[in-house]
Amino acid sequence: MAAKKKVVKKKAAKKTATKKVVAKKSSKRSVGPTEKKGKKDLKSVALQSIQEVATDVYRVASKGNLPDMTMPQRNLANVTYDPKQGYFELKGNMKTRTLDVNSVKTFAQTLRLMSLAKDMVGDDDFATKREAYYVSKNWGEAKFNEQRESDTVLDDIEGMFSVKDVTREVLRFVPEEHGGSVVGALTVVDRDPETGEAIRSDCAAMGSGAYTVPSSVDHLGFETTADFVLAIETGGMFQRLNLHRYWRTANCILVEMGGVPTRATRRFVRRIAEGLKLPVYAFVDCDPYGICNIYRTLKVGSGQAAHVNKTFCVPTAHYLGVTPQDILDFGLEDATHPLLPVDIKRAKDALKNDPFFQSYPKWKAALKQMLKMGVRAEQQAFAKWGLNFVIEEYLPAKMKQAKKFLP
Repeated sequence: MAAKKKVVKKKAAKKTATKKVVAKKSSKRSVGPTEKKGKKDLKSVALQSIQEVATDVYRVASKGNLPDMTMPQRNLANVTYDPKQGYFELKGNMKTRTLDVNSVKTFAQTLRLMSLAKDMVGDDDFATKREAYYVSKNWGEAKFNEQRESDTVLDDIEGMFSVKDVTREVLRFVPEEHGGSVVGALTVVDRDPETGEAIRSDCAAMGSGAYTVPSSVDHLGFETTADFVLAIETGGMFQRLNLHRYWRTANCILVEMGGVPTRATRRFVRRIAEGLKLPVYAFVDCDPYGICNIYRTLKVGSGQAAHVNKTFCVPTAHYLGVTPQDILDFGLEDATHPLLPVDIKRAKDALKNDPFFQSYPKWKAALKQMLKMGVRAEQQAFAKWGLNFVIEEYLPAKMKQAKKFLP
């Protein structure tokens, strides 16, 4: 181990420029939008689903009985994980919202949001989740007091309709945040919403900027000659790799996740991975949040969104780094930070309650190693050996061992 550290220090001491070797490009591959002819019309399915629930509520209430709505419980305790399937799935535990004196407000809010969705789907309009919250201010006693309340009800509605593949996006509700940034050997084929004409965005021709993933991505087409996708946790590391054109030397596509990746980002990467048959590697911080929240959500989804994980995750993703072993192998012991109590709790909870980590001995060993070491390390810790050590040494060394990446 000491010998490895000496080699690392020796290499880091060299003041050589980043090598500009251009990787040999793979053959060009392409995939069209998922909205293909013959696929069921989710717009009609959404409208029909809303109509069915509303009609059933009216039918039961008109007979003097208390109507109810059934939806899945959305938490980690209600999910299972099968590595062959690749994502968290619901066990099947449900909750029933019955109209009574205690639930009358939430019941009314659910119906009002469904009505708003019906109008937007029919008019091909949309509302951000924040706008949906403010729309309720005109609902009298049924208005939401905080956005987290409207978000929860919206998730419940999505859960009800998820069995028919109707997602929040189909219901025309979109998040405020953008879907992440992309650069590299990828051309995105969009369309003009007014004329329908194709709009091509070359992600290798963005200058110092990057392509921004839209809130909905199923209408996009893709073309690439890349060999893999590298999903990156932090904006700073993404900017460094983009500035030095790592995507060119490694012939890859870089995706900035910006923390826990948004649904749009996960769907974007999923479509590239499946449609273009590209491996996906994740490069995040070595801490319980980066591993147990950011990476886990990218790969298998979450308990809260178990009803849509089959669409919004990347089962083929693998963990490139940073790992607890990297701290030792690359001499980063003095560039770490102590684990905080919240970090320790998150790691222990993952080992005890998370079906994903429980399914892989390698992950259990890695988390236990982190707890034993008692430290965490950021992607930027490699700057100890030089600002471009990640580009010149770390990533090339790791990519030679892709078969050893954590699952």
